[in-house]
Amino acid sequence: MPIGEFDGAATLSGESSSLFSSPLYWLYEMGHAALDPARALADAARLYFKNPVNPLAHTVYGKSVAASLELFERSTRRYGRPDWLIEHTTVGAERVPVHIETVWERPFCRLLHFERAFRHMPRRPQPKLLIVAPMSGHYATLLRGTVEAFLPNHEVYITDWRNARSVPAADGRFDLDDYIDYVISILHRLGGDTHVIAVCQPSVPVLAAVALMEADDDPYVPLSMVLMGGPIDTRINPNSVNKLAKTRGLDWFRRHVITKVPFPHPGFMRDVYPGFLQLHGFVSMNLDRHLQAHHDLFLHLVKGDGDSAQKHRAFYDEYLAVMDLTAEFYLQTVDTVFIRHALPKGEMKHRRRHVDPSAIRRVALMTVEGEHDDISAVGQTAAALALCVNIPDERKVHYLQPEVGHYGVFNGSRFRAEIAPRIADFVLSHNGGRAGARRSAAAS
Repeated sequence: MPIGEFDGAATLSGESSSLFSSPLYWLYEMGHAALDPARALADAARLYFKNPVNPLAHTVYGKSVAASLELFERSTRRYGRPDWLIEHTTVGAERVPVHIETVWERPFCRLLHFERAFRHMPRRPQPKLLIVAPMSGHYATLLRGTVEAFLPNHEVYITDWRNARSVPAADGRFDLDDYIDYVISILHRLGGDTHVIAVCQPSVPVLAAVALMEADDDPYVPLSMVLMGGPIDTRINPNSVNKLAKTRGLDWFRRHVITKVPFPHPGFMRDVYPGFLQLHGFVSMNLDRHLQAHHDLFLHLVKGDGDSAQKHRAFYDEYLAVMDLTAEFYLQTVDTVFIRHALPKGEMKHRRRHVDPSAIRRVALMTVEGEHDDISAVGQTAAALALCVNIPDERKVHYLQPEVGHYGVFNGSRFRAEIAPRIADFVLSHNGGRAGARRSAAAS
């Protein structure tokens, strides 16, 4: 099931501009609050019909009522930020505790380090790996599987983007230029010798950040860069989402999906693209599949198949947890990436400065795509290889994973078995050469 990049939420293609206006968020909040008593009642009744002391709990009728009440409660609740739930990893034969700490922070993002508490340091090199999570509606925890796959053999860091409705308006704006600045600042904080992975949406700002750093001869430019299922050039094999962005134009998005954060959220009166609208887009892209999944949950609950029901809960607890995006970031990204195609056309600018991918020469580049990706179509990410003309061919790699969609590019069994090992080999093969030269120069 695809992650549904924030461009995917553009499937809100209704014509009524009066519906999608500033009061919409306020109406949503009032509707959610109005259902609070019904949710509480449904939850209490569910517990009543599941209580083993209740004879009805052992009947098909009682199980059906309890299942219906759970579906109602889960379908109308607001899902909060999920926990990482990563406490251990296995390095070699050793079970190693993992401690998550914040090592860098700005108003809209914090950098998390998954610190492994070794009793015996591993002999295998442990490359420093920065995972740039998408700021596209879901929380960074959607990449839990990605982090877990790399933890055994890498020192893993990840960007943890904040919900825009939780950031006070006094903390200012956040747009695509700020995103690029954040990436550069994080690479400086990590102090070099770093490999960066951009998952989906951040492929464009990460490529731009690296290009700007290379143009400045920045010593903290990463050793390698992996772009996974990202919209580098959406003119290639355009899907319905890409075409919608092109035909609607920026003003349509500004009028239809931008609203203000209501009281009492800390970001009161901030202009945002709200998470509940994005969720509408995510779900509508595969509506039949989601309806079938919830129908299956009902059947699992009635049959007492707890394992299958719990797998459904775990997935949707993550999938339905969404966050607001700042209006300026969303609109600037739609305009730059999906309407003007500024990066592949050589027209992208960062604070009036030209972004030139041909400046990249020291960074190894790998692109990864999924054969059935319905968000970033085949060829859109691989376009980065042609843009980075000054990276030697022997330092550029492309991998197309058969039989996976967008979500499968960075999560799931095929990712763990086929994609992650290839990325790990690529990272390891480009680890340490330039870093060693830099240390030697410093020592002299």
